[in-house]
This record gives sequence, C-alpha cells and structure tokens, in this order.
Amino acid sequence: MMKQTDQLFVQAENQWDLENLYKDLASTKGKNLTPIEKLHLRGLLCGYSPAEIAEKRKKSARGVEVDLCKTLYQYVKTLVDRDNEKVENWRNICEWLEEAGYKCQQAATQSQLSNPIPVDAKVHIENINIDENNQIEIGLNIRLAVPLPSDSSNKDSTR
Repeated sequence: MMKQTDQLFVQAENQWDLENLYKDLASTKGKNLTPIEKLHLRGLLCGYSPAEIAEKRKKSARGVEVDLCKTLYQYVKTLVDRDNEKVENWRNICEWLEEAGYKCQQAATQSQLSNPIPVDAKVHIENINIDENNQIEIGLNIRLAVPLPSDSSNKDSTR
C-alpha cells in the first residue's frame, strides 16, 4: 500500500534519473536515503521551494529548511564536488544535479518535441482601463498563424 507521501512530487520520476541519483547520494551519505529525504529531494527537483514542500506536507517551513541544510544539501554538495560552496538558494541543488547529468535528456527536449509546428504569433494591446474598483482591464487582439499540414502525405495515399 502506497503512503500519501509516496504520491507527492512523483512528476520528478519523468524528469530525473532518480534511481541513479538515489544510489549515488546513498553512496555519498554512507547509507540509503530515508523516505523523507527522497520526498524532499523530489520536491526540490519538481521546482518546489522548501516552504512549499513543508506546506504540502503540513510541516513547519523552518523545520524542512533546517532538515534540508543538514542532510540533502550536504550530500548533493559532496556528490557534485562543491563541498566548499554555499547553497545560496535551493535552486542551486537542481542546477548542480542537472549539470552533473541527472536530468533526463528526454525531459530537457520534450517541450521542443511536443510542439513541432511553427506558429507565428502577434499580440496587439488595444486598450488598458482602470475601473472604479481599481481593477485593470486590458483588451488584446491575438493573431496566430498556424501552417496547414503539407499535402505530400495526401498525395501518397491517393495513388
């Protein structure tokens, strides 16, 4: 039976080589990562800040930050040979791990592959109004030019 925490941040599995990352971090740590360490790591890799991870877990933001500083940040720094560097921001962890090759190539190029059709987009702001309730209303004219599929595939099917 899956625990609720096992279901958090699962999208990292499609973007990162978690199997090798867990193994390499365990080697650095000297023993396997705990389930909470894995959960926090997946949260960071999904782009969640320590405060957002804490919120999703219904835990103290400060507690999660302290935990990360004492555990995962240290393991990652050692793994990527940045022991002497300070983690200025939690995003450093993702950047360093991506540079070390733990991010899946498929995830890096997926956005390019998912939209192979070139689109010419033009946006024209027609008006901007502020109403009596101090709400901003912006009128836009958006034009998208999308090419039709080529006729070459249809020619082959009519022969």
